[in-house]
Amino acid sequence: MLKSQIRYQWQSTIFAWLALLFIGNANADSLQKHEAGPRQIDVVIALDVSGSMDGLIESAKQRLWDIVNELGRAQPQPELRLAILSYGNPEYGMQSGFVRVDLPFTSDLDAVSKTLFEFTTSGGDEYVARVVQTAVNDLSWSSEPDALRVIFVAGNEGAHQDPQLPVLLATEAAIRNGITVNTIYCGNESDGDATGWRQVATSTNGIFASINQDAAAVANIATPMDQKLADLNKELNDTYVAFGQEGVAARENQIEQDNLVATMSAPAMASRAASKASPLYRSESWDLVDAVESGKSLEEVAVKDLPAEMQEMETEQRAAYVEEKANMRAEVQGRIQALAGERQDYIKKERARLADTDEKGLDEVIQEGLRTLAEEKGFTFNESE
Repeated sequence: MLKSQIRYQWQSTIFAWLALLFIGNANADSLQKHEAGPRQIDVVIALDVSGSMDGLIESAKQRLWDIVNELGRAQPQPELRLAILSYGNPEYGMQSGFVRVDLPFTSDLDAVSKTLFEFTTSGGDEYVARVVQTAVNDLSWSSEPDALRVIFVAGNEGAHQDPQLPVLLATEAAIRNGITVNTIYCGNESDGDATGWRQVATSTNGIFASINQDAAAVANIATPMDQKLADLNKELNDTYVAFGQEGVAARENQIEQDNLVATMSAPAMASRAASKASPLYRSESWDLVDAVESGKSLEEVAVKDLPAEMQEMETEQRAAYVEEKANMRAEVQGRIQALAGERQDYIKKERARLADTDEKGLDEVIQEGLRTLAEEKGFTFNESE
């Protein structure tokens, strides 16, 4: 019964679909073209923030790091950018169709988390057509010929409500720009409104799913590794060397996002720690360790922009200091990755044990489906993960 519902009635987290989307759109020929470097993936997450969607927002906050971790297992390693749009808030104004670009494309995952935690819900009209149009027209999408460009829209009202813009005109523009629109209807698949959401997705060869948004954040499975991963996350934080005013602000946000995620659940924090130990967590714009690894010379950084402990050092001492932090980070990341692998194995076994429970058992089926579809498209996964 569960397997027959995989494509249309997921009852677990909506954001496992993003990982499926990232992986499933690839093809083997493009992979061969990009063996020398990471493949670019641009993903828009568009969330309905009208008054009835609190469960959806809570799911987004907590499950972001599972998205990253699932995608991080794909080989070749992608280069990920995320953008966040929200719609359905009357404060955004009729002229915009009650749509707002909350975060343009970025590889800064902490900025994505911060944006999600700032969301509040408020009653309003939800125009799917307008949020698709805004995403297509107002964001700077990758120009790489083989880049994956996807929009992921979630909501619970009819998809054809916009009085000014037919939704299929919006999806036609997406197709012309090589963008796939994928939809999640927060309601029962048998509802009349679900038909429109499915139509939006199929018009661009995208994926449709229906969920119970209040149950979308599938219960996280606690593991014996969660606390240790949280402790290792603190050790990892000690290896960051912020520079400049942007660095100070980014470092503060890194800690703030740690704290916010930790308040949601120990498993969510463990997932975030695993993400921070992956190549998808990038901080070269504000952290000297990542910046130097990316090719930046320490001599390019003004002395006043260095952290206080480095300002009195000689050039050689500064280089040695950053190298020491880099070595420490690599060692801690290695321990996190190993422990995260053990945690993943534990979760798989626990899901198998709980296979008779609808949500947890279905979540297991989703993960199996992800691997199957990914392998069909030419991706491979590290066996250790």
